[in-house]
Amino acid sequence: MKYLPTLIAAGLVSLSGSVLAQDAEFGGMSFFVTSVGLGNGGDLGGLAGGNAHCQALAEAAGAGERHWHAYLSGESAPGEGRVNARDRIGPGPWYNAHGVLIANNPSDLHLYNRTIDKNTAVDENGNQINGVGDSPNRHDVLTGSQADGTAFFPDEADHTCNNWTSSDEGSASLGHTDRHGGGNVSWNAAHPSAGCSQQALVQTGGAGLFYCFATR
Repeated sequence: MKYLPTLIAAGLVSLSGSVLAQDAEFGGMSFFVTSVGLGNGGDLGGLAGGNAHCQALAEAAGAGERHWHAYLSGESAPGEGRVNARDRIGPGPWYNAHGVLIANNPSDLHLYNRTIDKNTAVDENGNQINGVGDSPNRHDVLTGSQADGTAFFPDEADHTCNNWTSSDEGSASLGHTDRHGGGNVSWNAAHPSAGCSQQALVQTGGAGLFYCFATR
């Protein structure tokens, strides 16, 4: 028993070291939901326009030193391949504006994630996004993605509002920031939108918002 205090002390030092190591990983916000959309429905100016919106909001929130990408997939065009949202967001880890760990890496984010919900999927200023039960409900987020973060296989349906250039015809795959509503609790692949206009996005419970991740 005379060794017990030594073992306890060693354990505390080890635990303290692991906590410090975990805290050291947090270098600032690296994930958020856009506080506002671009106001033009599913027309974001393409993937580049989505990235630019993320970057601008991050800069306004004091996190512009990082490189930001929108969590959006793109469907294949003639002569081009599909663009997967999961391949556009870097290796992780990602933290929200309050320092909460969202996911360590893309596999953690898509296969095991239970962290993203109304309390953690906050905007760049740390504010909650209205969800089911709030007025207005704004929990729909544009993703164009399947649950594993990949683009849809080519089919006759539109899942990305014509690769994020349409504010009229088409549809977009949506996620739910609060993981509630319609029987689907997916943060990134809940249901399609009613259309690509701003009005259609509002009609289905959204406002043209989307996720942003720091790639580095």
